[in-house]
Amino acid sequence: MKELHSALETAGVSVRMQPPLPPAEVWSIPKDGWGQAAQIAKSRQWRWSAGWGEELGASFRINALLARTGQYLLLRTEVPKDAPTLPSQAPYYPAADRPERHTRDLLGIAFEGGDDRRWIRHQAWEESAFPLRAGFPLGGFPLPQTPPDADYPFAQAHGAGVYEIPVGPVHAGIIEPGHFRFQAVGETVLRLEERLGYVHKGIEKLAVGRPMAALARLAGRVSGDTTVGHAWAACLAMERALGMEAPARAAYLRAVCAERERIANHLWDMAAILNDIAFTFGYYQFGRLREEVLRTNRALFGHRLLMDAVVPGGVAVDLDAQGISRLRREIARLRRELDELLPIVDRNASVGDRLYGTGRLSVEDAADLGCVGYVGLASGQDLDVRRDCPYPPYDRLKVRVPVEEGCDVGARFWVRYKELRIALRLLETLLERLPDGPVRVALPVPEEGAEGLGIVEGWRGEIVAYVRFGAEGQIARFFPRDPSWLNWPALERLILDNIVPDFPVCNKSVNGSYSGVDL
Repeated sequence: MKELHSALETAGVSVRMQPPLPPAEVWSIPKDGWGQAAQIAKSRQWRWSAGWGEELGASFRINALLARTGQYLLLRTEVPKDAPTLPSQAPYYPAADRPERHTRDLLGIAFEGGDDRRWIRHQAWEESAFPLRAGFPLGGFPLPQTPPDADYPFAQAHGAGVYEIPVGPVHAGIIEPGHFRFQAVGETVLRLEERLGYVHKGIEKLAVGRPMAALARLAGRVSGDTTVGHAWAACLAMERALGMEAPARAAYLRAVCAERERIANHLWDMAAILNDIAFTFGYYQFGRLREEVLRTNRALFGHRLLMDAVVPGGVAVDLDAQGISRLRREIARLRRELDELLPIVDRNASVGDRLYGTGRLSVEDAADLGCVGYVGLASGQDLDVRRDCPYPPYDRLKVRVPVEEGCDVGARFWVRYKELRIALRLLETLLERLPDGPVRVALPVPEEGAEGLGIVEGWRGEIVAYVRFGAEGQIARFFPRDPSWLNWPALERLILDNIVPDFPVCNKSVNGSYSGVDL
């Protein structure tokens, strides 16, 4: 970090050290050096993790979270409301493109040198309306009918034999809306462009004025399949803003829930990947195992998806001896089933033919995009918050991280499997070491302006939550960054030179959350 500080100062970008937001150092820099700071950080292998804006009186504050080898650095700058322009960081960090467009659409900050096409707003608001500003009502100004987003300027197809295939936003299956615009020759994909954000939920606006418990419930609904991960990140941010920690037993139970969320989702993704290559036996078997995990969740924690299990100051549900015994039996049963199923998958020639070599995301592309979780791990990115920047109880555990360099759908399948087996071992350790004590403590009313940053390893990868408190302990600003912000762009690269019929399995191997990026 000293090296980066020195490089910025040498380049004429002055740095003002601010009070840290653990686990991040905080540096304030002038707005004119915003783009240059990104260029210098990228040249020193800092990864772009998250970006968001805030309204502060007569100015806007823009944040960019960078990471390297377990260290986090939060860069900040401010722009006046009457001239809200800033150099874009996207020319150096592709991952910054969509978050910058999101910030521009909702706050009205122009990022010079970046993509100026609408991202999250579509046609729901006038060009001069910015829904995240304080004066904009929560309900907005709804039109009788929103105009169709027919004029979005997708890149155009050119050349003899090149044609376009529009897919979505409404799909044949019961999934969330997203548009995929293919350009192809024959069956070979030359280009893919994504268009997401069709169901703007207003999460950031809904958070304003909420008490802590209500924010945790909202965070758990950013992406329903990651309710534990997002709620934990938000609660960790609030607790850090207060300078407090959840009780030790609560931390262990949070990890139990997080690892169960990881197991259930990896089982379902493995099932879906096999379904997309017509290996129906695998689809049913892995889907059956996931269903058993969800039923145990319902019995022991009150909800199949573990919703609202993580609360500010701890957890909502404890485990008794009978519940612990049931979890241990389930772990043993899952291991036996996997020992039988995986050889069947591994030895099936048709499965290997469809998975290996399909949807390759090079190590260089994964690093350039800042991919996290199984997408990054399968392409050589050795990243895991539980190990690299541990938080309780992972700071007392050894977390193995499976890194592959196969870079294809097969590698992403096997990383999920290895993470699943690692999660089962972690669960055993968590249950064995589960300490006695309370599972929840009351939290005091936070001071106005108190801030916190929560960073946890969700099942898709690194999750970031930022919280700032206003008056009377109410939330003034909440920003959740789902891993899908970093992983969705990978699909546009890994599909290139594949055939159109392989898009479903390539897409499923990434499995980005539509909801997670559609705040």
